[in-house]
Amino acid sequence: MTQTDPPQAPPSRRRTVIGRVVGGVIAAAAIGTAAAGSIASASTGNDINASMTIVAPAAAGGGWDGVARELQQAQKANGLVNNVQVVNMPGAGGTIALGNVSVLEGQPNNMLVGGTGLLAATIQFNSAATLDDVTPLAVIVEEYDVIVVPADSPYKTLDDLVEGWKKDPKALPWTGGGSFDQLVVTDLALSAGIDPVDTTYISSDGGGEAIQALLNGTAKAASGGYPDNIDQIEAGRLRALALVANEPIEGIDIPTAIEQGYDVSLTNWRSLSAPSGIEDSEREALTELVLESVKTPEWADAMERYHWNERIITGDELDAFLKDEETRIRALYEEMGL
Repeated sequence: MTQTDPPQAPPSRRRTVIGRVVGGVIAAAAIGTAAAGSIASASTGNDINASMTIVAPAAAGGGWDGVARELQQAQKANGLVNNVQVVNMPGAGGTIALGNVSVLEGQPNNMLVGGTGLLAATIQFNSAATLDDVTPLAVIVEEYDVIVVPADSPYKTLDDLVEGWKKDPKALPWTGGGSFDQLVVTDLALSAGIDPVDTTYISSDGGGEAIQALLNGTAKAASGGYPDNIDQIEAGRLRALALVANEPIEGIDIPTAIEQGYDVSLTNWRSLSAPSGIEDSEREALTELVLESVKTPEWADAMERYHWNERIITGDELDAFLKDEETRIRALYEEMGL
């Protein structure tokens, strides 16, 4: 898949991009080292009901941070944990945080927020730390992507868009708010019989920038999180062509890609993990804490505000799910030529 930065990149773009990535990882590593100290200072003892540190592997304001802070609120408001701290640890798609949590062996009063994007980042960046280096506890929610075009686009349906895309894949630029969105575009290309390598994908820094790329004509179509796009869809600035979900979702009046004949169902799930080396009884206690947290009124309110869909996966089913998702995502990166 051809992935471009916003227009007017210099001729030495590849070297420039690599330089930015390497520099970013080095800077993120420094942030991670400082944040690791924050984890240690926030965590006192191993009593999970006395203290808990929830690590968001991104800066404040994003989806991972939202999960961490809503869990914090649910646990504090209901007396599930006496002292709950949230530590933001951005960098390298979440793998900086993953690396720092992975070394907290045997310390159960720490939880890492993750999900599809973090799993993808371990593959994309070939990170030293992987999800095998932490203890998975649960998947708790998933968020759906939606395929959108500008309201004045000639593409009225998903079939219209695909037909236009097939005529000249490179001439119909896509955008999205992150690596997960690019995976969705890749999955749609494969389902439509289009080689992902021939597709132009313009990287955007978040859902807001992706929407602007659509509205100013830089991109012709986008895949992005439903919560990021719903306001623009309802305001009539964007036209939703398909929801990326296994089945129709109550309250969302957008046909799924599957209903329209395209087998695309990758969801942006969010998970929680603990450090490695904890006892089985501690894993069970942590899992129960998570399940109690997502039953609270505060969490129910967050589900509605963020347009999340509940999806609870734990135990052996979770282990199998993560293996299947890794296989699926790794295959999509190979199709992208990355």
